[in-house]
Amino acid sequence: MAMTKSTLVALVLASAQLCHADQTEAESKPNVILIYADDLGPGMLGCYGQKLVTTPHIDRLGEEGMKFTNYYGGVFCAPARWTLLTGLHDGRLGGWQQSRAGLPIKRDSGEISESEFQEQMTKVKASAHPIAPEEVFLGQIAQKAGYTTAQFGKLDRGFLTWAERVERFGWDYHVGYYDHQRAHGFYPPYLWRNGEKFHLEGNTDPHCGKMSEKGDEPVGSGGKTYSQNVFIEEILRFMKENREKPFFIYHSTQLPHGPVAIPELHPDFADHPTLSLAEKKYASMVKMLDDHVGLIMLELKALGLDENTLVAFTSDNGHELYYGPKPGYQQQKFPNGEKANLTDRKWRTSEGGDVFDGAGGRAGIKRSGYQGGIQCPMVVRWPGKIAPGTETNLLSAHYDFMATLAEITGTEPPAGKDSLSYLPTLLSRPQEAKHDFIIVNNRFNKMGSSTIVTREGWKLVEIDRKKDHFQLYNIKDDNEERHELSGKFPDHVSRLKAILLSGLDSARPDLN
Repeated sequence: MAMTKSTLVALVLASAQLCHADQTEAESKPNVILIYADDLGPGMLGCYGQKLVTTPHIDRLGEEGMKFTNYYGGVFCAPARWTLLTGLHDGRLGGWQQSRAGLPIKRDSGEISESEFQEQMTKVKASAHPIAPEEVFLGQIAQKAGYTTAQFGKLDRGFLTWAERVERFGWDYHVGYYDHQRAHGFYPPYLWRNGEKFHLEGNTDPHCGKMSEKGDEPVGSGGKTYSQNVFIEEILRFMKENREKPFFIYHSTQLPHGPVAIPELHPDFADHPTLSLAEKKYASMVKMLDDHVGLIMLELKALGLDENTLVAFTSDNGHELYYGPKPGYQQQKFPNGEKANLTDRKWRTSEGGDVFDGAGGRAGIKRSGYQGGIQCPMVVRWPGKIAPGTETNLLSAHYDFMATLAEITGTEPPAGKDSLSYLPTLLSRPQEAKHDFIIVNNRFNKMGSSTIVTREGWKLVEIDRKKDHFQLYNIKDDNEERHELSGKFPDHVSRLKAILLSGLDSARPDLN
C-alpha cells in the first residue's frame, strides 16, 4: 500500500520525538567520577582539619557538596577495594582472597624466564578466586545503565590481574598496573591500556623506581616518567573523547601510598625549615593528588559537563606513615585506667610521632581496626542536587557506593548485596534505608583487629578471640577511642560479639 504524505510526516515526527526522548534521557544521566586515594587518612585534608598541607580542590568538593564524618573502608588495600567493587562487607567469604603479587617484577628483573612466568601465571589464573557467572561488580552497574566505564591506576582489587579479568569487573576502558606490587613504585617501565603494554619514556627499573622506606633518596630519582602524570593525562583524554555520552570514571590512584617518591617538591615545602626530606616528599604527593583533582574539575567545566557530573573523593583505608617512625598506637587504656596511647599526641619528638597528624587524632593507622585505620574521608559534589556545605554522620561504608550508583543511574541494584544507597542523604531527603551496623574484617590479628560499628555509635574491637578479649567504645562521644567501656557495658559486648563473629567468613548472599 502506498504511503501518503500525511502518514510519512507523522512517522518522521514520531521518529524525531523518539530521538529527542533518547537524547533527553542521555543528557539527564549524570556522569560519575570516583577518585579513590591510597592510604590517605581524613586528617590529611583541610576539610577534615589538616593545617600544614593545603588541599583546596578536594576541600572545594566538600564546600560545594557534602562531607561524610562516619564513613568506613577496610584496614588495607585489597579488601577495601573488594568491598567497594562487590558491594559487600569484607567479612564475607572471598573478601580477603588476594592473588599472588610480584610475578611481573620477577620476570622483568630476570629472576624467572618468560616461559616460567607464563607457567606461573597459568597457575595463578587457575587458582585465583573464581568469579561466578551471576556475580555483579560496580562497573557493571553503570554499564547496565548505558554508561561508558573506565578505571585508571591500580587495576582490579589486588594484587595480580590481567586484561580479561579487569573487563569482567565492568570496565570498558582501563589504564594502569596489573600488579599492585609494581604500584609501590612510581616509575614503571610500562603500563597497560586495554590489554596492550605501553612503555614509559626514561623508566628502566623492573621494580618501578621503588624507593626505600627511609625516603631519603634524591627528589626525582627512580626514572623520568611519573605514573600519576600518565594517569591524569589519560583521564582528561577519556573525558574529552566520551563527553557526548554518560561515563563513569573510577580513578584508583597510587597517591599518596609510599615509599615516598615525587618528580619535584611542591613550592609549599621545598624550602620548609623543619620538615625532613621524606616529609617534604609526602606532602608534595598529597599536593599533587589535590592538584589532579583540580585538573579534573577544570576539564569538566571546559567540556560543559560540570553541572551534570557527580564527583566523589575517598580513600581505601586509614592513614599510613611513610615518612618517619610510627607512633605507639597499639594500646588504648590499661585496666587501671592509665592512658597508654600517648605518643600519638606528640607532633614530632625523638620518640616518634606524625608531623601531619594524618589520622586526625584517631587511634590506630592502616592495618588497625581502630578508627585511624578504617575511618575514611568522603566528600561528594553534584551541582544543583547536593546542597553546598552540607555534612552527614550517616553510618556508611565503601560497599554502599554500589547501591548509590545504581539509584543515581536508574539501575536496579543486584540482590543480596550489603550495599545501601545513601542518595537520599546526598539529596537532603529522608534516609529510610540505614545500616544497623557495619563490619570491617581484619586478618592481620594485631591490636585493633576485626570490628563492628553500630548506628548508635557503639564499636566493638576484637583484640584476642581465643582469650575472649574485646574492647568497647562509644565513637559518638569518643571517636579517638581513648576510653574503653567493656567493663561498664558487658551486655553490649556480648550482643555485638555475636553479630561480629557471625559476620566473619559468612556466606555470600548475592550468589546462588
